[in-house]
Amino acid sequence: MVTLFLLLPLAGALLALFLPRERELDARWIALLFSGLAFAVSIVIFVTFDPDQNGYQFVDQFTWINPSGAGFEVQYFVGVDGLSAPMVLLLGLLSVVAVLVSFNIDERVKEYFAYLLLLETAVAGVFLSLDLIQFFLFWELELLPMYMLISIWGSGRNRYSAMKFLIYTLAGSAFMLVGFLVIGVDAGTFEISALTEMPPQDALIPLSLVFWAIMIAFLVKLPVFPVHTWLPDAHTDAPTAVSVMLAGVLLKMGGYGILRIALPILPEQAHDFRFVLAAIAGFSVLYGAVITLQQRDLKRLIAYSSVSHMGYVLLGIAALGAVGLSGAALQMFTHGTITGLLFVMVGLIYERTHTRDITSMSGLMHRMPLIGTVMLIAGLASLGLPGLSGFVAELTIFLGAFDAHPAATIAGIFGVVLAAGYILWMVQRIFHGPADEKWADLKDANCWWEHVAMGSLVVVIVAIGIFPGIITDSIESGIAPIAQIFEANL
Repeated sequence: MVTLFLLLPLAGALLALFLPRERELDARWIALLFSGLAFAVSIVIFVTFDPDQNGYQFVDQFTWINPSGAGFEVQYFVGVDGLSAPMVLLLGLLSVVAVLVSFNIDERVKEYFAYLLLLETAVAGVFLSLDLIQFFLFWELELLPMYMLISIWGSGRNRYSAMKFLIYTLAGSAFMLVGFLVIGVDAGTFEISALTEMPPQDALIPLSLVFWAIMIAFLVKLPVFPVHTWLPDAHTDAPTAVSVMLAGVLLKMGGYGILRIALPILPEQAHDFRFVLAAIAGFSVLYGAVITLQQRDLKRLIAYSSVSHMGYVLLGIAALGAVGLSGAALQMFTHGTITGLLFVMVGLIYERTHTRDITSMSGLMHRMPLIGTVMLIAGLASLGLPGLSGFVAELTIFLGAFDAHPAATIAGIFGVVLAAGYILWMVQRIFHGPADEKWADLKDANCWWEHVAMGSLVVVIVAIGIFPGIITDSIESGIAPIAQIFEANL
């Protein structure tokens, strides 16, 4: 099942890439078909996943590389647990949304959708991999489609932003590979579950350095201060669909990597540096929120808000308890849907106004009531309004982190106040106030793919806000083994 989810987008990418040039517009329907099939598979995986069953489910495993005399092997090893099943569902949903909001692409259409589907396969490989080297390979594979999508179909300083993204991620990946090799070669295995059961010992490189080598890569991708500066540029210059994927699932690769690899394999080091992680988290929440308040570009505003909200993920992780870790995982899922919706709305606004300058817009609610209403729902979810999914995740993090890190948690709570400021300010400036006559001819969302993209994310945000158990039961089953490591040994 998981291998099918992994390979469906790749098959669609190959089919789209080899379309005749005169039929390249068919690539959008091929992309929608294969991303839709992958989403259907992700729903089956999530619904049939049994949270009461220990260990990984839907496992496929075989030896891939077995060097003679090396003492270790690299495996094709994929499966899901309660942590990865929601991430797979999130990826499936946002991939369909990304394809839908790309229906207006008219330049090099088949290459665009081939790269978009390849990106889905790469991210799926990260969420499904249970072998460190395989995890690293999919982590690196994601760079190719992202670089091409931003540099070719982006706007503004798109090549600069694509290269900046590439350099930051490659630099972090180099540290991660060193850490993986030290751990795997010393233990004689790269299997994540085996390494979790027998934590590595100090070898040529102290494990504290190995921990930070791995964490650097994950913190760059998350991202948090001070390794966040690639994100606003990438978001600003990327196409709408790429911003949706970047904010919705690519940032979650960082938090997922910490929860899947750094904490369970190196628990003592995570415990030793928990206060450092909490300090970084608290500062990132406030820094990101303060910088967001100063933005006038709509995309940069949401990009910097992601820096602030990813600080909440790190805060929950730093708590090292079941509640905080569950809140961090839930925040990754909810932030993916909320910020994905925000970028969808930014794309729809830009298509109609041809500007992202907040100060030049006023009274758009008179012309685009549906877009304005959905943007308001996404904004209220982002600031943590009760009844929407953002509130559930942030409250869980605060409850889990307060005893362990009261100062950082208070900083996080103050970040919610700042979030209310920049979200409400943005909505008021763009949609309310006097109607400007220069926007008299604007049209509201009127295409079926726009309605499906908006509606699907709104439904998820409201459903989780009202019935969080539909996602938290799975998350708690995946977090429980990680929390038990700290409860039993530290």
